[in-house]
Amino acid sequence: MTAKVYSLSICGRVMLDMHSLNNEGGEGNQIYTRMVSIVHRDKDTGEPKLATVNAISGDMFKHIQAEHLYLLAKGELPLCAGCQVFSASRVLDDSKFMEKLASRDADVIDALLRLCAIDDMEGNLIARGARSIPRKSVAEFGWVVGLPDVTRTESYFHVRYARERGVAEGEQPVEQPIFHRPASSGVYAIVANFEMARIGFNDITQTYPIDEEERERRYKALLESILYTFVQPSGAMRSTQNPHILGLEGVVAVSTQVVPAPAISPLDENYRDEVKRVAGALNEVQPAALTVHEFNSMGQFAEVMQGLIADTLPYTLFA
Repeated sequence: MTAKVYSLSICGRVMLDMHSLNNEGGEGNQIYTRMVSIVHRDKDTGEPKLATVNAISGDMFKHIQAEHLYLLAKGELPLCAGCQVFSASRVLDDSKFMEKLASRDADVIDALLRLCAIDDMEGNLIARGARSIPRKSVAEFGWVVGLPDVTRTESYFHVRYARERGVAEGEQPVEQPIFHRPASSGVYAIVANFEMARIGFNDITQTYPIDEEERERRYKALLESILYTFVQPSGAMRSTQNPHILGLEGVVAVSTQVVPAPAISPLDENYRDEVKRVAGALNEVQPAALTVHEFNSMGQFAEVMQGLIADTLPYTLFA
């Protein structure tokens, strides 16, 4: 019997070298990378400590995943006019849909779910005047946070290339602009959750306005986009600072009953054991509800995801 996935979580550590995927902006000739303050436990004493580390926002990883989903969905899954061109506004750029909003919020969500796979799975806020109707995302990404002891950010000096270096008599020399770019290297903690049972699900009416075949197609595309997110994380400055991905390790927790897939931050050294321990305890409450897949490389992670794409389907609530 094919397993049906209620929810899925990914907790892991990825080693990235010489990347600049997420920056805060610039001042003058200096670009500043994203830094965050976190609390972590000291390896020796176990006491909580403050640290400031490089991080990649969950917004960035959500955008990476959504772009991979768009490339998979275009021509294969229903998309609104906005998502046909990968507009950040999504269905808000679909004038036909926005002009004919139903009076009941539940009917608007039904129409949205039938119209667009990306708005269904990535979420949106349909706002028109004083009216706003939320569609909660199926996918949730936490910040991708550098481990304090093994993550560093440095700034590197660059000079814009000048083809002609000579200066004719009487002419002013051409100035070559100098600038500083950040690059970060380290081990980063990843946490992500995916509510697979909510694909095509209207949270207001508690029903599915699309059929099971369409839900299955969207589910397979979502899993594939998640895999590609970690195989090719896009972001800033990739043309000259394409990140070196040295390794990926962690766990994928899969729930096949109405039980949340557990997620523990990989900032904790024992996160894998804790995820397995929580899953074991929950399996005592709901037998055989959770399976935890460990992986120690990008290849093993790809194999876990390929198995889920091939052998599982989305869970149906209130069937």
